[in-house]
Amino acid sequence: MTVIEVLCLPNPLLRKKARDVKRIGGEERNILVDMAQTMYLKGGVGLAAVQVGIDKSLVVVDIGDGLMKFINPIIIKKEGSESQEEGCLSVPETCVNVKRAKKIVADYLNEKGEPLRIAAEGLLARVLQHEIDHLMGKLIVDYMSPLKKLCKSLTIRKL
Repeated sequence: MTVIEVLCLPNPLLRKKARDVKRIGGEERNILVDMAQTMYLKGGVGLAAVQVGIDKSLVVVDIGDGLMKFINPIIIKKEGSESQEEGCLSVPETCVNVKRAKKIVADYLNEKGEPLRIAAEGLLARVLQHEIDHLMGKLIVDYMSPLKKLCKSLTIRKL
């Protein structure tokens, strides 16, 4: 197991859309293990491969019910909406009020390449939407008001 460096803004790799995984092999399984280790050590509840500089559609999530691994996740249904503050390992020391669906249904592959479907609500739905945003090159700062974005951008430049 290897802990991988988590990329932070303004790294341009965070804005890249992840490529779908065509074949699931040992490399992908090892990446998922390393991602999970990194997520736990950094105190996160989810991590997308693009956050560690890997251009693959891979996500790990653990909201306290055990580790879940998602390959090529895609949201196929959304229901309701609610706003809540979110943080992100790639945007340190920043919380953003984000409006997301209360419930989602997502399709994905497991490590054996089997297609699965998950119905999620509450925190799991929010975390999955957040991580799938990462796979699309979208970050929580994209949900900020223009003024807050400007202030955050000035802070990032100082770093």
